[in-house]
Amino acid sequence: MRILFVSAEVAPYAKVGGLADVAGSLPKALQDLGHDVRVVMPAYGLVTENPEFGVKPVEREFFVRVNDSRFERATIQETSATGFPIWLLDTEGIFHRAQSSEEVYTFQRNDYLFFAQAALEVCQDMNWMPDVVHCHDWHTGFIPVVMRESRGEMWDEVASVFTIHNLAYQGEFGFDTLDAIGVRHDLYHPDYTEAYGSVNFLKSGMAFADQVNTVSPNYVKEIQTPQFGCRLEGLMIHLAENDRLSGILNGIDMEVFNPATDPHVVAPYSADDLSGKAKCRAALIEEASLNIPAEDPIFAMVTRLSNQKGFDLVLHAADQMISAGAALVVQGLGDPWAADQLRQLEQKHPGRVKFFQVFDADLAQRVYSGADAFLMPSAFEPCGLGQMFAMRYGTVPVVKKTGGLADTVFDGKNGFVFDKHTAEALASTVLQAISAFRTPQAWAKIQQAGMTGDYSWAKSAKAYSELYAKASAMRKQPARSR
Repeated sequence: MRILFVSAEVAPYAKVGGLADVAGSLPKALQDLGHDVRVVMPAYGLVTENPEFGVKPVEREFFVRVNDSRFERATIQETSATGFPIWLLDTEGIFHRAQSSEEVYTFQRNDYLFFAQAALEVCQDMNWMPDVVHCHDWHTGFIPVVMRESRGEMWDEVASVFTIHNLAYQGEFGFDTLDAIGVRHDLYHPDYTEAYGSVNFLKSGMAFADQVNTVSPNYVKEIQTPQFGCRLEGLMIHLAENDRLSGILNGIDMEVFNPATDPHVVAPYSADDLSGKAKCRAALIEEASLNIPAEDPIFAMVTRLSNQKGFDLVLHAADQMISAGAALVVQGLGDPWAADQLRQLEQKHPGRVKFFQVFDADLAQRVYSGADAFLMPSAFEPCGLGQMFAMRYGTVPVVKKTGGLADTVFDGKNGFVFDKHTAEALASTVLQAISAFRTPQAWAKIQQAGMTGDYSWAKSAKAYSELYAKASAMRKQPARSR
């Protein structure tokens, strides 16, 4: 099948979170199954100006009809540095101004509406029509809408799949959004684009897509409940009842995230020979200015700073964890309050706590490889990739039992798991991990289980192939036409 991927971030070109990893690795797995995959993303300056990616302009321009009164001159650039074609779209340099990953999500509603129309228009301009358009998160939410409402018969039999990477981020704007994208006012209705008085991009994509999925089997159950449904649990239940909602666990690129070949780690190692990990630990101790004995484990976090990621628990439990012998290394950007608290914790416990307030992919690899354990006490976690990266690098995860964490980490086998979202539960589980770390044979067994797990896309890519076929079959039914 011909599959068009549309995403606001794609690793390694532009990465903020797990969405980028999915959009950068799933297409390769689909190609291995014989699919023809093209990826569309905005033409950020951090991508187009990076010589490593070999981005070249496509010698043509085309006009994109955003609505009846707004036409934009679009430009196309192209790269295939990671083995599959990437089309980078822009107009008047609006996306070019993003010169770092921190600036990727600084764009306005109308920029994403242009991107939605341009993602479809570029297929026609490049004379490559997909069988399925695969949209990711709220920024692409109006693509399934315009495919059905304003794109004509050419798109009638092209199926759409919409993936929710995090239901909490929905993209809510005013009624005038419908005029800005040029669709009927009567779509401002709870069955279509409206939710709680706003035009909701995420809901719009789900309402119009042929198939909707999220990124783990457990999370798809959770979002059908008031606790995790983010006020859209009714729609989730409706989609599930109509066989339009599923959960497919994310994978990771096992070639890129491989401590035996990763050029960013200090010393290579594998499940069969962990001697290099000791060198990575020593290097991290030096880089983080830690002062700890060999029997004290390093707990790490590489993540966005937010309560969703459990920083409220970590900060409340930190003193108890450190008193028990833990060291803590945190790398991330996000909520200012969390950053302030981490800086204070670093000052309170010099040599025991290090906070890297930076987005740095190379540093992240050094943290994954050098730490002993990895904290993910998330309040909710649609899938989570950090725990998979950590296990791949022999860094044992300590996680809250939720979403994809519950699908991948199993207590006492390849990590440590707690149920209650409390600082006490986190601290108690960290103490268990510290005790295990001080029993080398038990710790090595848990490390081995994590390092030898299969986190590849192979199984999930087949599930996506089946989902595409299902969406196409639904699209070709008369009742699903325009």
